[in-house]
Amino acid sequence: MSGARHALIIANDRYDDPGLKKLRAPAQDATSLAEVLHDPEIGDFEVEVARNEPAHVIRRRIQGFFNDRRRDDTLVVHFSCHGLKSESGELYFAASDTEPRLLDATAVPAQFVRGCMARTRAGSTVLFLDCCYGGAFSKGSSSVRASGDVDVLESFTAEKPPSGRGWAVITASNSMEYAFEGPDLAENAQPRPSVFTHAVVEGLRTGEADLDLDGVVSLDDLYDYVFDHVREQNPNQTPSRTVEMQGDLHLAYSKHRRIRIVPVDLPPSVRSALGSRNAFARLGAVAELRSRLRNESLPIAEGARQALEEVARNDIRQIADEASGALREVRLQPSPARLDFGPLPRNSVPQHRTVALAGPPLARCCVAHATHGWLRVEESADGLDVSVEPSVEGRLSGDIVLKGVAADAVIHVQAVVVPEREETPPVAGGRESPPLGHEPPPRDVRVGPGPPPPPPPPPPPRRGSALSPALAAAALGTAVASVITLVMAAVRAVEAVKDRITAGPGSELQTHVEAVGMVPPLVVCLVTAAAALVLGAVARHELRARAERHTARSAGAANALTATAKMLAVPALTLAGLIGLAYLVAKGQW
Repeated sequence: MSGARHALIIANDRYDDPGLKKLRAPAQDATSLAEVLHDPEIGDFEVEVARNEPAHVIRRRIQGFFNDRRRDDTLVVHFSCHGLKSESGELYFAASDTEPRLLDATAVPAQFVRGCMARTRAGSTVLFLDCCYGGAFSKGSSSVRASGDVDVLESFTAEKPPSGRGWAVITASNSMEYAFEGPDLAENAQPRPSVFTHAVVEGLRTGEADLDLDGVVSLDDLYDYVFDHVREQNPNQTPSRTVEMQGDLHLAYSKHRRIRIVPVDLPPSVRSALGSRNAFARLGAVAELRSRLRNESLPIAEGARQALEEVARNDIRQIADEASGALREVRLQPSPARLDFGPLPRNSVPQHRTVALAGPPLARCCVAHATHGWLRVEESADGLDVSVEPSVEGRLSGDIVLKGVAADAVIHVQAVVVPEREETPPVAGGRESPPLGHEPPPRDVRVGPGPPPPPPPPPPPRRGSALSPALAAAALGTAVASVITLVMAAVRAVEAVKDRITAGPGSELQTHVEAVGMVPPLVVCLVTAAAALVLGAVARHELRARAERHTARSAGAANALTATAKMLAVPALTLAGLIGLAYLVAKGQW
């Protein structure tokens, strides 16, 4: 979307003349439409609103709006008011001071709007008409007669736009019949005028109007969406349009559109484990889902992601935390997240920068769009190729919005466009400095003779770190040791209890516990389980603190090992503590 984008919203819901009924929809329509068009992530329009203004003010606002535009500008005008048809068949838009018997003097002629559209230099103009149509006062009558069919589009198709420019007119209905009886407006089963504008607003706000899922809402997308939505709400109303435009016009970004991947169903064994009442089985299922999350097949990874989201919402805290940790691995992580192109000569060759996307294939799967026309973004083998077209002088600031499968990210871009040629004083000997664009960069300037400086060395290759995987492996080993010693302690505890029962009331439980040697493995279990949790925490901290030194494979291995160690150590520590507590309570009484 290039060029400036301007919108003018004209809303009239109150009228001085008693023959024009007060409308309920325009006030809310104007507010909602202004918000969605002004939103920089949706329409990115500069919006003006004229509400309940007299006719001469509206005509001035309209002509001023169309004047002084450039060829690449996009203009949107929205009317929400009464539309009146004169006895000669001409269409007028009612203002707050409109008198139906004095339309030329007190209303806004459609011919005037059409003339402004024809004279503007803007390349694209879209006119939305959400009006209640009726006839004018006939001569010698104090009432307004019914107008029959009001062919709205006929008022705008009589003249073609100038060559190289285009316009489109979309109306809520091209033949909506109203009848005026005395001072009141009698409505013949008409839909509320807000149905049309509500469909426009919702289609843009939710992104549902992006029917072809290309990340932007085109004029055709929006019309098709509004047509279906209005017909569904009221079969008696049929939106219409006339288009004199070459190519397609992009009206807005699809703010909430994401990549849609049809997930593959989970294997029955994993599905069964997720539904098990055994917490250990569910933890094992989460570990399997984490592994599937990194699969090269996006449908397999998406199925795992959706299952993990369900676990994170509904399971107990320990398991939900494991699922949430796995989901964080597929969030968008652009690097760098800010790009500063510095000073760029106007109309120079576009400068390019590369933005890397980290994580598994599902994390790197995203769509990107730029919020300004001077900003370009393309997919590349290394991630994203970002470029700036320095066509307008001044400070540039914009964003590249990334829409991932389950998360968003923003890359902020800035640059300063300087004049194409700057005047510099002549140097000694009458020779002038070379023009901008031909002088070498400051870092290449040398004093005295000598060979040219060597090119800057390439950045050193990223070296993987073995510390996190080693700590994770140690955590897993101590966790396994804690489970083994827990089993030993539990078996010896059972033997001690059996011996105490066999010996009878005269013996003490402590004697039998000491005889079978239950306490040493119990203590070892407590120590090793605690050590496994500490080692796992240190490994995760090391992984986060020095993420740039870890390859994707080493980071994935460390995460998998620490997750497994935690899954073993936490239950072992809990059960060992319970066994020890039970022994301390029982030995004094048994």
